[in-house]
Amino acid sequence: MKHDAAATLRMGRLFMAGSMAGFGFLYAVFASGAAGPVAGPPWYPGTAWSAWSTAAILFAAAIALAVRKLAGWGALDLGVFLLLRVLLVHLPRLAMALHDPNEWTGVLETMAMAGGAWVLAGELRAREGARDAVVDSVTRAGRFVFAAALVGFGVLHVVYGRYIAALVPSWIPGHLFWAYGIGVAFFASAIAIANRIKPRLAATWLGAMFLAWVLILHLPRSIAAGRNGAEWTSLFVALAMSGSAFAVASVRRRTARP
Repeated sequence: MKHDAAATLRMGRLFMAGSMAGFGFLYAVFASGAAGPVAGPPWYPGTAWSAWSTAAILFAAAIALAVRKLAGWGALDLGVFLLLRVLLVHLPRLAMALHDPNEWTGVLETMAMAGGAWVLAGELRAREGARDAVVDSVTRAGRFVFAAALVGFGVLHVVYGRYIAALVPSWIPGHLFWAYGIGVAFFASAIAIANRIKPRLAATWLGAMFLAWVLILHLPRSIAAGRNGAEWTSLFVALAMSGSAFAVASVRRRTARP
């Protein structure tokens, strides 16, 4: 696959913007009490007040990411917000249900999006001419957080392979093969990204894989599910994961060094 750093950076930014706008919409629907899709895992609505607050933050992040001049700072703030959600929302829930794959998935997905947001922030700032240790540290931290989440996904695919195989559409043959095979792909991608072994190629293919899931798996399921918020949330998560991977793929060599 031919790599175009500018194109992958733009895709990463816009995919992240679209997914945050989607999450914001789900929160706004929940907060308003209107009949419609409500936020599913890994996003927990809480009270109407907290849901409105979260919707506002997510919409603000989406707008900032969509506006090129604001995207760097918007991505940085988004990464902080997502990591705070990991610490304050997801980890306490995980501590109460350590053997629940859904809770682990929520932690890992939010970690991966936070890492992707920080990589996006660092690379956007670098493209603006900000070449200092802080920018490089943000990119590096995001890259390792993203890679760590991929390792977690790989473990889940191995431990819960049969459960994940049941989620593969019936028209795709070899369900168990895909469950374990994608787990191996996560491990390989994490190693490549963390150790700079053709990280841009690995991240580009990873982003393409998530984008294929959006189009082949999540979009049809979401349309068929109608008001099932969990399905729509899964679609936006996959889109955000694709954007995060493309952001990692855009990192130039000078900012990819640990």
